[in-house]
Amino acid sequence: MKLTPVLMVEEIEKSLPFWVDRMGFTKTVDVPEGGRLGFVILVRDGAEIMMQSIASVLKDQPQFAPKGDANNVGLFVEVEDFADALRRLDGYPLTMPERTTFYGMREIGVHEPGGHIVVFAAKM
Repeated sequence: MKLTPVLMVEEIEKSLPFWVDRMGFTKTVDVPEGGRLGFVILVRDGAEIMMQSIASVLKDQPQFAPKGDANNVGLFVEVEDFADALRRLDGYPLTMPERTTFYGMREIGVHEPGGHIVVFAAKM
């Protein structure tokens, strides 16, 4: 089984610098939709994230388009190298400052440019 989140965003182009330039993902697929991107696949170290523009979702499968203006997807990304995640997030606005949890994880959280919550975590 494989699980791949699809983040629905207003503009994929706004999220790419966060995922590609800052967090080290590689764009392996991009699908244009008019003069913009409608869909992309990003990969890094066996992890995969897809992004689709809301306009593309409305055109393709409107019943799946998000309702309202709140994103209701949060990503919990377990990483091997927490120091690398901290370095990549240096200077980026934090939603959740670094913490250690009762379940033995070191975590830090942000909102990516598409508005989704992303928590990066590593086992202690």
